[in-house]
Order: sequence, then structure tokens, then C-alpha cells
Amino acid sequence: MNPLISVIVPIYNVEKYLARCVDSIVNQTYKNLEIILVDDGSPDLCPQMCDDYAEKDNRIKVVHKKNGGLSDARNAGMAVATGEYISFIDSDDYVSDDFFECLLDIMNKENSDIAECSVVKFYEDNRFDEFSDDLSVKTYDTQDAMSALIAENPFHQHVWNKLYKTELIKDIPYAVGKLNEDEFWTYQVFGRANKVSKLNKTMYYYFQRNSSIMGVGYNIRRLDALEGKANRQKYIENNFPDLSTQAKIDLYGSCMFACQSVLKFMSGSDKKKALSIIKKYKKNCNLSFDEINTIKDSSKKYFMLARFNFYLCCKIKSVLKIGF
Repeated sequence: MNPLISVIVPIYNVEKYLARCVDSIVNQTYKNLEIILVDDGSPDLCPQMCDDYAEKDNRIKVVHKKNGGLSDARNAGMAVATGEYISFIDSDDYVSDDFFECLLDIMNKENSDIAECSVVKFYEDNRFDEFSDDLSVKTYDTQDAMSALIAENPFHQHVWNKLYKTELIKDIPYAVGKLNEDEFWTYQVFGRANKVSKLNKTMYYYFQRNSSIMGVGYNIRRLDALEGKANRQKYIENNFPDLSTQAKIDLYGSCMFACQSVLKFMSGSDKKKALSIIKKYKKNCNLSFDEINTIKDSSKKYFMLARFNFYLCCKIKSVLKIGF
């Protein structure tokens, strides 16, 4: 039995990279695919390229829509998806030819609701980061998977290196207009999954464009991630109370990292506004040294204490009106 997998590809201004992405999906060893190309009002040749692909392969559906952003495009793809499973592939990335075959096989063997593979970054000069695969598989129950997601080890917030059961995600829309949309979505999906599997095999190739949203300099929209983590913290407190301290620590650490980035890269009214946003989310934490000491990973504990002390130094500087 070969269940249908819906593959959703949001597309905007990627004519240089689109063929590489779509070809990697079309040429999969697993053939029972519904490939949904969502043209998000792209101003280049992408709309015509999508239509050309649809003429050559009857598995391909094309959705042409007004530009609404990445989340809106993914939502549009989910609205027309009919597969038993769903995957999201970004249009400047690509996947190995056995991506779906391997992930579906793991889900069947482990009886899991989500399967994730390893990822490698590559760059415009065709450099790849180093990676090492041992092909191991580990499966987690709901709470352990959520804890691993918060820790970003071994799971990650990215939505695109995974395969999902459609019934798990079909009524969880992406947050439209948010820069870090994964932060608003992935924890909700993991919270529903009975089992989540990780395959230590690199099958997703993540392109690093200098001109991409995440490739440009730090700006205030990056703080959307804090809102996503604050929402996650409330969700964790209500549904996984044993993980509430872990979620609080992670949000606190993100606030401190954002604070350092704002102080280093921003100025003027944007800087003032950004710091007020960070302060609002940091209030949700009220983190103590005792809570930091619950971190088992000594390297992460050291890092968190460094961030904590950075914040204390900033407070001392402010109160004493001194420079250093």
C-alpha cells in the first residue's frame, strides 16, 4: 500500500533555484505524490515555470494567488491537499531522491506521527557544511519529543525537514505575517503527536541566500520569534507542566540573545521599541539561578549563566550610570 503524500512548495521570486527544488521532488524514488506548487504572486518567471511543470507531470497542481507571504502560501497549499501525509519543502532548497521513501518507512516501522531527517546547509558558492550520518533512528513519546524540540536537540523548529500525518496538522494554520512562522506552529503539532521519530540521515539541503529573509541584517521583525516562544511557554504550562521550567529558560535565553543583538546592530527608535518588546516577553520568565541550575547540559548552563550575568551587568550599568 502506497499512501498519497502531499508536498507543498511555497514559491516567490526563486526562478534561479526553482528547477533544482522541483526536480528533486519529481524524481523521488517514492512516486505516489501530490506536488502542490503555490505561486505566491511571484513577480518573476516562476508562475510560468510552475505551469510548465504541471503540463509535464500530472501529479503537479499549481495554485496561483496574490502575494501573502510564506505562511499564507503554506496555508493555501494545505487547503487543497488531499494526501494522507503532508510535507513542506521551501523552493530554494532541495531533498535527496529517497527523502519520502525513507521518512514514510520510518513512520510505518515506528508507528509515529512525524518523522524528521537531518539537514545540511549549503551556500551560493556551492560550499556545504560538514555533516556525519550514522543512520540511527530514535523515537520519542509526546512529552520527550516536546522536550527535545524545546532543546533543539535532536528536533528543530523547521517545518520542512519532516513528514507529517495530515490528520495531525490539517486544522493548525500557519501564523500569517510572522517572520519566524515555525516558532508559532511546530510546538502545536508536536503537542498532538503520540510518537515522533528522528532519522540521522542527511536528506534535506538548506540553501543559505545572502538576500533571503534570514540572510539580511538584524531587524525588529526577528523579534516575532519571541512572541512565538512566549505563546509556546503558555501552551507548555497548560499542557506539559513538567516542562514549564525548560520552556521558561529557553524563552529567557532567547530574550537575552535578542537583547545583545539589538544593542549591537540597532539604533534610534527601532532600538528603543525592540528593547521594550524584549522586556515584555522577559517578564514572562522571572528566571532564577536555581532554575538555571536545573539545566543538565553543563555547556548550555554555562552559556545561560553568561547571558544571565550579561543582563545583570546591563542593569548595574543603568543604575550606576557608568560605562564599560
